[in-house]
This record gives sequence, structure tokens and C-alpha cells, in this order.
Amino acid sequence: MNFAEIIEKKKHREELSTDEIKWLISNYITGDVPDYQMASFAMAVWFNQMTSQETSDLTQAMIDSGITYDLSQVSGRKADKHSTGGVGDKTSLIFSPLVASFGVKVAKLSGRGLGQTGGTIDKLESCPGWTGEISNEEFIHNLNTVGISIMAQSSAVVPADKKLYALRDVTGTVDSIPLISASIMSKKLVVPADSIILDVKMGSGAFMKDLDSAIELSNTMIEIGKHHHRNIGAMITNMDRPLGRAIGNAIEVKEAWDTLHGRGPDDLVELCTTAAAITLMQNGIFKTIEEGKTELVKKLNDGSTAHFLKDFIEAQHGDFSVIENYDQHFTTKHAIQIFAKQDGFLKFNSTDELGLLSMRLGAGRARKEDSIDFAAGIYLHKSSDEAVKNGDLVMTLFTNRDDVANFEKDAYALFDINAQQTNEPTILKVMYNVSEVNN
Repeated sequence: MNFAEIIEKKKHREELSTDEIKWLISNYITGDVPDYQMASFAMAVWFNQMTSQETSDLTQAMIDSGITYDLSQVSGRKADKHSTGGVGDKTSLIFSPLVASFGVKVAKLSGRGLGQTGGTIDKLESCPGWTGEISNEEFIHNLNTVGISIMAQSSAVVPADKKLYALRDVTGTVDSIPLISASIMSKKLVVPADSIILDVKMGSGAFMKDLDSAIELSNTMIEIGKHHHRNIGAMITNMDRPLGRAIGNAIEVKEAWDTLHGRGPDDLVELCTTAAAITLMQNGIFKTIEEGKTELVKKLNDGSTAHFLKDFIEAQHGDFSVIENYDQHFTTKHAIQIFAKQDGFLKFNSTDELGLLSMRLGAGRARKEDSIDFAAGIYLHKSSDEAVKNGDLVMTLFTNRDDVANFEKDAYALFDINAQQTNEPTILKVMYNVSEVNN
């Protein structure tokens, strides 16, 4: 077996065997297949796609390049969730308590944010002492005792993906559906969850810009799940608007805490209860999504699931009192208020740019080595499609940086006030498979 034979087959749209894909990835990791050859392969995939079997085999080969987790000592069923990235996306902090309250354990690997997209690990680290750098034994213990555990993804998890993604980033092959799907699912399948819900973002604040591409990506990942005997659900959600009202780190944990006490914004409640309902349906708790959503909304309104978030953060050594006493711990030098200058309906021009503004305020990283100001961020007093009157407070920018005039100018450029509502839905499409959930 050699690279020349493999690239010839892929050039001519012939299906590669499991062994050929395994050979390719294992030899790429060792350096026997150099970057220039793998770049050629990635471009051939970009043009000629991969079959469902090939994509599944690529995913497995990438999983096999690193460690996997053994959760056989965790009692009961296990669930996972993944978002393809978004602005204001604190869904995991609400989804996890909701699902855990029904006895389904939530076991997750998460990452940090970069650029306009926030990371779950960064948000949780706004609670002093919280760490995702825990042992497998502690991961298992927390799942059995609290029902939730989130670990930071280590360099030992799917090293093939890290190496291949860096190559794709500089060779124009990031936007290949098979390569995106294998990248996402390889990192999900290292944790043996019974079900996985995928939140596939679409719009100006997401990688997928149109519905057809988001559907293709979702279907490809669902097929990978089937090949690996997992129940996979996917929601395509709207990222032409930020999710919820809080954008940042501590401010998003606070919004999650408020939502778990029945005080959450409608779009965030809808997304979280739908994701949790699909997961619970796939694990045999509910028969339909609507039945699940009804019960989950009740749990939010009575606040009965909120303690799971606090218990989980404290189990991983975080001081949750800073969230409970938010105003005492997260103050900033500047609180810049942005007002409406006419009547109408608010419309954000670019969710991407809103996230980038939050980054410039100090809430995100332009580079991996940048530090984060956990108190920085944005609170949206009005969001997309909401009616505003001249003089209404639209948003407040929280920052310890002194570039106030430019922050204010940037914020006013981010939105228009239109005469008509656009009535954009939060969830654009729901897709899932259910197989033998009670076995």
C-alpha cells in the first residue's frame, strides 16, 4: 500500500477501503505521509467528496490516533452535546442540568473560544478554581455523583485531527463536509455516550452560511453516528442573531443560572429545551419532543434543576458564589450604554462582528495565547426582531479597556432599526435517529 495508489483512487472517485484510510492516517501521524501529500488528499476530497463508509472509516482512523475514554463504571445512560460554535452560546450550561435531572449522565469534552466564538471551558473558568484538567477517575466519579462532568480536551485526544485541521486551514480545504464531519465526530465519539445532540449553527455568526450546507453537514454526522451505533440528533439553529442576551464569560454563566430559575430569554429556552428533549427521547425518557419540552419548561420555571449546575462547578473545584453574587465580583471600569436613535425593530447586521466586538472588549482571544477578562462582555437589553423606541437602551458594553469611543462607534455600526419585523426562527430544522434506545 502506498500514497500514489490512494490518491489515484480518490482522484477518480473510487471508494477507498477501511485499511487504506487507516494506513493513510496512521502514516500521516508518524510523518511517513508528509504534509504535501496529505494536502493533495484533502483537496481531492474537497472536489470528489467521500462516501458514507469512507467518512465513517476516516472518523474511526482519527479516533484511533489518540486516547479514548472508558465509562463502563458510570451507571445509567450517558449523553453528549456539541455546538459548531456561536455567539452567546451557553447552551451546555442549561442543557446539562436539564438532562441530568432525569438521570441521564452528561459526559462532555469541551474546548476554548477563539475569535468571535466563545468556549465552554473559558466560561466555566470564570468561577475561580474550576478546572477541566481532571483525571479519568474524577471524570467518572463526578458523573456518578453529580450527573455532569466536562473535561478540557487534551492533546492526546484525536491528535490526527489537530494535525490535519492545521493543514486544512492553510490549504483551502477547511470547508469540506466529509472532513468537517470527521473532525467533529472523531472528538465526540472518543467518549462512549449513548446519544449525542449536535447544534449546527447557520448564518452570519457561523461557519455554515446556508441551510443546504447545514443540512448536508448534519446528515453526514448522523450517518457517522449510525455507523458507530450511536443515536445522533441534530438541530440547525439560527446564527444570524446572537443566542440569548449575554455575550462573554461570567455574564453567560449568570444568564444560564437565571435561565435555570425560569428567567431566561425565549430563544435560549427554546433551543435548550429542544436539545434536551431530543436527548431524553433518544434515551427512552419521552416519546415525543413536544412532551419533553413541556416537562422541561416546567423544570425551568420551578428552578428544580438549577442546583445541578452549581453542584457540577463545585465538584470540579469552582467557586460558584461569584455567580450567585455576580455584581460584587464582576465589575468593569467602563459600562458603555448604546441607545436606539429611532423607533422600529432591531436587526443585527452581523453576529460575527458582535462576537468580535466582545473579543475586543476583553472577553475573547484573537490568538490562543491571549488572556481573557472574565468580567468583559455585552448584555443585549434588546435583541433581534424586538421593538424599540427612540432612546431605548439597546446594549451595554462591559470592559476594562479604555478605547471607549471606538467601542461605542463599533457598537452603533452593528445594528439597524427597520420598519418591519423579520420573524426569524431560532431553530430552522430538527433531524435525528432513534434506535434501540431502551436496550
